[in-house]
Amino acid sequence: MEMREIEIFLTLAEELHFSRTAERLGISPARVSQSIKKQERRIGAPLFDRTTRAVRLSPLGEQLHQALRDGHRQIMQGIATAQATAEGTAGTLTLGTLGPYSTQIKNVLDLFLARHPQARLQHREIQPASPLDLLQSGELDVAYLWLPVREPELTVRATPRTSEVLLMVSADHPFAERGTICLEDLGDCTVVEGRSIPSYMEEVFNPRHTPSGRPVRRGPKVTTWQETLSVVSSGQATAAVTAEVADFYSWPGLAFVPIRDAPLCQWCFVWRTSSETPLIRAFASAAVDAHQPAK
Repeated sequence: MEMREIEIFLTLAEELHFSRTAERLGISPARVSQSIKKQERRIGAPLFDRTTRAVRLSPLGEQLHQALRDGHRQIMQGIATAQATAEGTAGTLTLGTLGPYSTQIKNVLDLFLARHPQARLQHREIQPASPLDLLQSGELDVAYLWLPVREPELTVRATPRTSEVLLMVSADHPFAERGTICLEDLGDCTVVEGRSIPSYMEEVFNPRHTPSGRPVRRGPKVTTWQETLSVVSSGQATAAVTAEVADFYSWPGLAFVPIRDAPLCQWCFVWRTSSETPLIRAFASAAVDAHQPAK
């Protein structure tokens, strides 16, 4: 029995309708009927019971369906795996995100895995205080970060997603009860400082100076996000964050105040240009297509 004949038999066994089987396979109903009759002649008994109202598997057809179904699936999976390997889209892609921010890009991840079932995603957490370290050390294939990223060895693919910026303060901070603040108010604050972060990325959230030129004081240096939460909740410093943090970390000891004149934070995917692979290109393509408007 040829592969096409097996596909016709298995599809008819699922659909139990000659016209729907033909439409699904892109062939004529007559071609379906001819193939089934040919198989029945070869085997020597009917595989389907046909009436004017219904088509159903015969007992022998049920037996053959069970015997062929799993084997056909394994063959197709083997072919798909070989094709993905040849195209370079099989294997593991290591993606770095800031804590739970992977929930922002679920549509991208779902589309990527649907297109490339032989690929696997491995997740790593990026620390905001050192957003580029894992990527530059080669421990990540792709990172989901905020703009700008200006390192010459990195490729940056911006997304349409943006986030509002809030000031995270302790619950007893003077700003905690205010409806909003402005960037000028940061001159009255002490902000956390990252240990390994380009200044241009840090200043998206914690600028060095207010719009009028007043310095913004730096407080404790932090290494991890947990340290940032602890430093802020204890009142030692404040930290500007995206609006999503207020949902992710609604701690009793924290308050979040909108910064009404802060520019929106825009998100992007980043990877090492010299290490770009077909798998990374496939992920980048999914990232673009996932943000296209539905037709």
